Amino acid sequence: MYKKSFAFALAALLSGHVHAEMTHADSVNTGKQKSISCVSCHGEHGNSTMPMFPKLAQQNAGYLVNQLKAFKDGTRKDPIMATIAMSLTDNDMVDIANYYADQKIAGEPEEVFDSAEERAEHETLVAQGGDLYRNGDLKREVSACIACHGPFSEGNKPAAFPALKSQHATYLVKALTDFKSGKRSNTNENMMHMIAVKMTDAEIKAVATRISTMKLREN
Repeated sequence: MYKKSFAFALAALLSGHVHAEMTHADSVNTGKQKSISCVSCHGEHGNSTMPMFPKLAQQNAGYLVNQLKAFKDGTRKDPIMATIAMSLTDNDMVDIANYYADQKIAGEPEEVFDSAEERAEHETLVAQGGDLYRNGDLKREVSACIACHGPFSEGNKPAAFPALKSQHATYLVKALTDFKSGKRSNTNENMMHMIAVKMTDAEIKAVATRISTMKLREN
């Protein structure tokens, strides 16, 4: 019994060591194979074409790993993602995250307007969202998005804060609404809930619209 246990422990240790020794390129290539089941919702190379499903391309790897772990342990609720995450090892999560982080996010298509009035309304919405993103609202203690997500919405890799640039506005509205209602609460000290609960629905729509227009920039 002792020999078998020792052999198993040694194999597990060596397996972890081998993964640690993998190059980034090896991890990305492995992650591509492991992400096949993700394509139906998140699109080819992580560029979802369905507004309700987030783009994963060029997302910070640390953030993706944290979210997969949250789906797996139940601190973030989603029956489909929970089922997928339950089948993944920690190494699988790292490989998949590295693969998506290595892809390039596609920009959102240009808005098409039926009238000059619609265009003006959209531009006003983007301007309002941009102001909130950069400056927040001090009177109501709404934090500026730029503080955690960066000037170009590139996120913060060391802190594992997500990149938001060129994300679907529809998905961003859903995410912020879920944070606001408490449906989603797996952030440190419930930070996003504390911010979103002070935002109006109009502000959520405005900042989501602005973020969706932020173009691709190299981190």
